[in-house]
Amino acid sequence: MRMKTWMPVAVLLLNAPLAFAEPIKAKPNDKTVWIALGTDAIAPMQEAFAAEGWSVPTALKQQEHAGVFQMKESQLSRLALLMHEKFNRCAGFITYETQDEAIASLEPAPPVKNQKAVSYTLTNAATANTLIGALSADNIRTTIAELSAFPTRSQTSQGGVDAAALVLNKWQGYATSAGRTDVTVAYYPHSGWRQPSVILTIRGTTLPNEVVVVGGHLDSISSTSAAPGADDDASGIATFTEVIRVAMARNFRPQRTVKFMAYAAEETGLRGSREIAVAHKNQGINVVGVMQLDMTNYKHPNATADVGIVTDNTNAPQNQFIRDLITTYVGVPFTNTTCGYGCSDHASWHGQGFAASIPFEGTVVQKNPHIHTSRDTLTQSNNTATHALKFSKIAAAYVAELAKGTAQ
Repeated sequence: MRMKTWMPVAVLLLNAPLAFAEPIKAKPNDKTVWIALGTDAIAPMQEAFAAEGWSVPTALKQQEHAGVFQMKESQLSRLALLMHEKFNRCAGFITYETQDEAIASLEPAPPVKNQKAVSYTLTNAATANTLIGALSADNIRTTIAELSAFPTRSQTSQGGVDAAALVLNKWQGYATSAGRTDVTVAYYPHSGWRQPSVILTIRGTTLPNEVVVVGGHLDSISSTSAAPGADDDASGIATFTEVIRVAMARNFRPQRTVKFMAYAAEETGLRGSREIAVAHKNQGINVVGVMQLDMTNYKHPNATADVGIVTDNTNAPQNQFIRDLITTYVGVPFTNTTCGYGCSDHASWHGQGFAASIPFEGTVVQKNPHIHTSRDTLTQSNNTATHALKFSKIAAAYVAELAKGTAQ
């Protein structure tokens, strides 16, 4: 697959008109794609395909942890729903455009060339506390409500395109109001579906070529026609959108470049984030750390911890850094949890050899049972964003301590 270069996206800056909001249309033919799927899901996938009357895919290559399969693009949504129904996973597989890429993914990611080692010491309390002190649960709730008002935000829908426009406008508004000429907001269009990803970039002051990423997925999916996706993942987008608002309001000037990313097409195999992560690697962009926020606003009634630190397909030193951030700046209980193969966009970055982590709304076993249904609404979180606020604090501390810099 020939990857897009970063430059065409970068021209869509703060003054980009909304005419650019309509990305390239999906191709009318049902194209062939390849997926990597965790071994525990292979038999259920094959059984589901047989029940649908489809040809049952067999593994092109299989290792202990995953196998590679060929299928049609239209079958991805059914696979995504199977992963929810059977395993209660968000995604749970990774989609590739070529067989070679899919098979190569079964091998451990090689180290990223020229990757800079970073220090995880906490030395920027003034900036972290300034950002954290200005965060508001009410603002997070408002953004969740706005995004979950779309009937669906699926990658092929008008709602998916309009949700991207809403996010772009909101982020542009924060940057424009602050007069930040060092901040750009742009669509990252994808040729395979309608919904674009959205990226806000704060250019670093002294280390601009070192990049810190915070992201979540913009799309939603449901087993019914309604897919509000309030927790999955309007909550994640809203959680770091509030960090963006405060960063602009408090004149946050990071030393390292910070990129906030709303990814398209996570639910059908981490497709948007994978394109972006591959592009960053191919262009030699020095991404020193990635945080994923996917589901932040539901707390299980029996939960004893507020945050689950996902330990599989993530970076252990950075995970410890996040534990230290929680202890120092947030003061809520946390625990370790595992997520399974390809369960969210952090796996796209991890698969390319970057340090990625995902603090989750609790343990995966106790996650929101309403995701991927019409019941994934703010009602399940008592119409508040008090739980998500904890994750805004984590994300604010993460950018303050990893990107360093100052705020007022």
